[in-house]
Amino acid sequence: MTNPAENSKMEEIISLAKRRGFVFQGSEIYGGLAGTWDYGPLGLALKNNIKNLWWKRFVDDREDMYGVDAAILMNQKVWQATGHVGGFADPVVECSSCKSKLRADHLLENFYKENPTIVHEAISADPSKLQGDIDSFGKEISCSKCGKKGSFSKIRQFNMMFETHVGAIQDESSISYLRPETAQGMFVNYKNIIDSFHPKLPFGMAQIGKAFRNEIAPRDFTFRAREFEQMEIEYLIKPPKGEEWKPLFEQFKDEMIAFSKDIGLDEKHIHPIEIAEADRAFYSKRTIDIEFDFPFGQKELYGLAYRTDYDLKKQGEFSGVPLDYYDEETKEKFIPHCIEPSFGLDRTVLAVLSDAYTVDEMGGEKRTYLKFNSKVAPIKIAVFPLLRNKPELVKKAREIYQTLKKEFGAVEFDDNGNIGKRYRRQDEIGTPFCLTVDFETIEENKGVTIRDRDSGKQERVAEGDLVAYIKRQL
Repeated sequence: MTNPAENSKMEEIISLAKRRGFVFQGSEIYGGLAGTWDYGPLGLALKNNIKNLWWKRFVDDREDMYGVDAAILMNQKVWQATGHVGGFADPVVECSSCKSKLRADHLLENFYKENPTIVHEAISADPSKLQGDIDSFGKEISCSKCGKKGSFSKIRQFNMMFETHVGAIQDESSISYLRPETAQGMFVNYKNIIDSFHPKLPFGMAQIGKAFRNEIAPRDFTFRAREFEQMEIEYLIKPPKGEEWKPLFEQFKDEMIAFSKDIGLDEKHIHPIEIAEADRAFYSKRTIDIEFDFPFGQKELYGLAYRTDYDLKKQGEFSGVPLDYYDEETKEKFIPHCIEPSFGLDRTVLAVLSDAYTVDEMGGEKRTYLKFNSKVAPIKIAVFPLLRNKPELVKKAREIYQTLKKEFGAVEFDDNGNIGKRYRRQDEIGTPFCLTVDFETIEENKGVTIRDRDSGKQERVAEGDLVAYIKRQL
């Protein structure tokens, strides 16, 4: 359950994200569009830093990964093959008072939070079990839109894919969908990778890209949105004899947790959760959700699944194209099995913001700042002249700024307001280091002062040593 302090923290994070140019409501000047979010300059930089660290760890630093960037629109048969057209659905009920369409599982989740004394089993994904719970407590459950308690319609399944048409004529043959996941874009390119690169098993395909789901009730800021970005790997292995897949599965689990620490998430807030057979996808032999302590509760951040040969087998059947792998050594043909590590990028950005958000006291005043790991910080260094009305200070500060900008890229020049206000402004966006050019810099050649964001401590560094010093600190 969340408490008022946690709800307040989430509101403060959302406010800071907008005020400082991290995340904006989509289409805001028209009143917004629910479940869509736009990233401002700092949010985009944070997002790209996370992407780059992920790509380096899981692709560039390995010899067995092949990057792809598949099209968002695909032949409708791709989604017929996987069962998305017929079965990719959410359980929906309608409030009899306000006629709002609501997720049945979300209604129950809120109800149990509001009534902690009620003993209940885990909320099931099975519509019939959900219907039983709704029937049992229906008169006591409050509508999340109008707040009234009362009756709800029977559960119906609502397909979450966005349907569109390709070409000038709209008929059954022109139907396509905004992809609800990035995985299938890799599976349908499996044969291309085989034919172009002739990789030996095991090997993986990696992709970062957008996915779309027509969520009935998007909520919790960027956590549950209708448009989002995923970082995924489909790692292909020989059909295992027994439990040969388990060591690889464990290795990916460890790598996923190591990545979460690498981007600055607190290990205490990371929880690998084993998913019971009854609750995982029917084709998955094992699934682990890596959950994170968000301000609104412990929720899924990443997922790891052993999908067996389900996807390649289905795409081969529906396309009529053999997707076998030929092993040159054993002279065998077989369909590879797949281990899938999946990362929600927008959820990762939110997790990083949540863990970085810090309130303390400095100089006798309350201070709010983002305690980013320097690897993901949107701005690494801010350069100040002590006074903006002294041309000699501004000139030297500009020279140093240009040098550092070429070296580190994410460097900001700031001469607006007094030094104290500049420090607070940079703290609030998570800049690790602030560098000040003062009169001792230009008159006595004593270098510049560099202030550490977290401690507030300052030290002088010679101008000629700046680049090497900052590299060590970062």
